[in-house]
Amino acid sequence: MLRVSKLTDYAVVVLTRLSEGGPCPEQAVQTSPAISHLTGVPEPTVAKVLKALGTSGLVISQRGARGGYRLSRPLETITVADVITAVDGPIALTACVDGGSSGCEVHGMCAVKGRWDLVNDQIRQALGAISLADMRDASIPTAFRTPFVPAEGAQTDRTFA
Repeated sequence: MLRVSKLTDYAVVVLTRLSEGGPCPEQAVQTSPAISHLTGVPEPTVAKVLKALGTSGLVISQRGARGGYRLSRPLETITVADVITAVDGPIALTACVDGGSSGCEVHGMCAVKGRWDLVNDQIRQALGAISLADMRDASIPTAFRTPFVPAEGAQTDRTFA
């Protein structure tokens, strides 16, 4: 089963909370304890997540009496893939993805060696198409929307009797 780590899940929660900082959210500064209080995520966990997000450049820390954290760029430009990579490292389904050779006992005679890259690339592409704004708004990401095209001759009135 593929599963996003709890820290990545919390990172999405923290980033979406940072986006709710007013008319210019990427400029609004919020503290770790305040984010913890507003999200219900324990403060040590928020601090750990913010550190990882800061190291990756997704948030900017500001020191001083009015210090805290803010988004480095609009939420619409931060993807789920960006967050996973920031918190958990590169997206890799198996130990041998992207040329890695550690962690596999049958690497030398594997019949599918290098084939997981195809799957991994598709997953990265899908996760890279979903922004955190899409997650926040609970809408279908633009990349996955298909326009409604009625069949030829079909009634286009969508009212129901």
